[in-house]
Amino acid sequence: MIEPWQNPTIIAHSQLLLNSFQHWTGRELLKVTGTPTEQAQQLFLAPFVLVSHNTENDPIFNYGNQQALALWELNWSEFTQMPSRKTAEPTLREDRQRLLQETAAKGFGEYSGVRISSTGKRFKIKRGLLWNVVDGESRYCGQASMFNDYEFI
Repeated sequence: MIEPWQNPTIIAHSQLLLNSFQHWTGRELLKVTGTPTEQAQQLFLAPFVLVSHNTENDPIFNYGNQQALALWELNWSEFTQMPSRKTAEPTLREDRQRLLQETAAKGFGEYSGVRISSTGKRFKIKRGLLWNVVDGESRYCGQASMFNDYEFI
């Protein structure tokens, strides 16, 4: 079985995630070395949660690293078919949508908020980062989020 980070599309997307983070923040998301495939593996196995979604009107996740898949209790196939809005409870989706729109306008920002796993476990994200994913020509490709500070509630 091929791992997600071995897929050429995900290898290319991993480069977008790394480059976009550095573009907006001036920092490295993760100190990675080696070939693009090795970098994609390092990002997938990183010690923080990393997700991204596409540009649809109702964005669908197009990436979740190992930490994200474990937190949301989904496999790669399930996660990458899920609308990202489903990570927030219905009563919190309006706040989440406002955050996404603000980030789309500014490029990146910090956030905190309550999210929910596929089995209904709730957790609070503290000090998350959200940024626009852009390609080498600054075309908008979606948004990504990373965090490592959260607690189950």
